[in-house]
Amino acid sequence: MSLKFLSEDWFTKVAELKAAAGDLEVPAAMHDLVINITVNGTDFGDVDICLNAGMIEKGHHDSAPTKMILPVDLAHRLFIDNDQSAGMQGFMSGQIKIEGDMSKLMAMQTVQPSADQKALQKQILEITAA
Repeated sequence: MSLKFLSEDWFTKVAELKAAAGDLEVPAAMHDLVINITVNGTDFGDVDICLNAGMIEKGHHDSAPTKMILPVDLAHRLFIDNDQSAGMQGFMSGQIKIEGDMSKLMAMQTVQPSADQKALQKQILEITAA
């Protein structure tokens, strides 16, 4: 199954995978981390997502202290391909815009996901169209 990144069907399948995964044993430093993200340039217009405890959710979270704005190709590299270098390259080239508390993004860079989170990330990669 190959679903378009950030499509309604993709969000539905990701939610199913997350529910089936159960407790992901999120590292303490990531547990309370909430970052709103607006992805632009998608086939669906701008898409609002939230990185909540290391997991992508549809929509923005009211209490997020930080907002990131970036293009869809970069979002795919960061959140699906797990390309850590893409974040720094995107920021340095001006493709990533940050509003609010930038220290939250720095915290995100130093935390390693749990084995359960990595397994779920692999499942999400497998269902996501390139």
